[in-house]
Amino acid sequence: MRLANGAIELTTLTGGGAIADFRLSTGSSDVRQNVLWEAPWTSLDPDRYQPRLHNRNYGPGFVGKFLAGFTGHAMCLDYFGAPSEAEAKEGLCLHGEAPVTRWKVLRQAQSKTSASVLMEAQLPSAGLKFQRGLHMRRDETVVYVSEAVFNLRPTDHFFHWVQHVTLGPPLLQAGESQIFLPAERGITWPHGYEGKSLLANSKEFSWPNAPAEGGSLVDISLPFSRSGKGFVASVLLNSGREWSFVAALNFRLGLVLGYCFPRAAFPWVALWEENCARKDPPWRGKTQALGMEFGTTPMPVGRREAFEAGPLFGTPAFRVIPAKGKLQTNYTMFVAPVNRGWREILDVELGKQAITVVGSNHDRMVLAAQDLGKMSAS
Repeated sequence: MRLANGAIELTTLTGGGAIADFRLSTGSSDVRQNVLWEAPWTSLDPDRYQPRLHNRNYGPGFVGKFLAGFTGHAMCLDYFGAPSEAEAKEGLCLHGEAPVTRWKVLRQAQSKTSASVLMEAQLPSAGLKFQRGLHMRRDETVVYVSEAVFNLRPTDHFFHWVQHVTLGPPLLQAGESQIFLPAERGITWPHGYEGKSLLANSKEFSWPNAPAEGGSLVDISLPFSRSGKGFVASVLLNSGREWSFVAALNFRLGLVLGYCFPRAAFPWVALWEENCARKDPPWRGKTQALGMEFGTTPMPVGRREAFEAGPLFGTPAFRVIPAKGKLQTNYTMFVAPVNRGWREILDVELGKQAITVVGSNHDRMVLAAQDLGKMSAS
């Protein structure tokens, strides 16, 4: 499904539900490129995946089925990370059912002032139903996203809900880009990175300077600093904000991508970087990707390990949806040209009809967003 409004274009897939493409419609060709990461391998709709035929191209079945359709902004539901051994034997995959399910288009609409689509995914093993609405207004560079999870069972359900936003070239390039988010406290991944980890295991740190394997500190807001390495870390977003954000800025292009979301719904950001470290298919030592994965859960360790570990930094690592209940949240995503002299994003502020991006020297760029007043931080 493709939505366009004269200022921006967005493409979302029915095979796995990923938002695969997001770009400006105007400007020079270098700023009209997709600002989300595009998988460098040939993709395959997850419902066409056959392990006997496709494992050799995408990896073991529980990983390969996810990677076959993985691109851009994927949805992780109802767990974040790998399934248990028993779950994998039952056919469950990395990051839950949502990203390997055929999504149904429930409704689409367009007028002179707006365009929208509502999509749905059924998660039979989890007993959940998920809906995502995408809406844009004419000439705005903002997309309004509304998501809802429905519990179809008569029992409370403990689950993970994570936006696997993945970026890479051309937006993210070493030496000309940086990511920004309002966090202070973080911790590194406990399980290494297949012998090629940039960061030490299970170390707390103050954002953005994380402990490297050799004992020094590395600024993980600067992408792709060490070729042949990768890492996973997590940060807790500052609790004093109603709305939080993640943003990526490319200085050379003068281009910013951002997401604004309710901190109460998504208090964590998992950071994952693959910088030509993995040699096996489909990575083949050629992939640069960086995940800014905001959600209910700090680490992609799977459901069992996350639940057994309990809260981190005094903050829960899961959500609960009541029996036969519903949870809903709203957030926005935007892309916009900015002053090429900017070297930082100090803040992203939401008003009733505008998003204000605060950059270097406290310069402010205001993006019209007339429907912000209709959103809530539920």
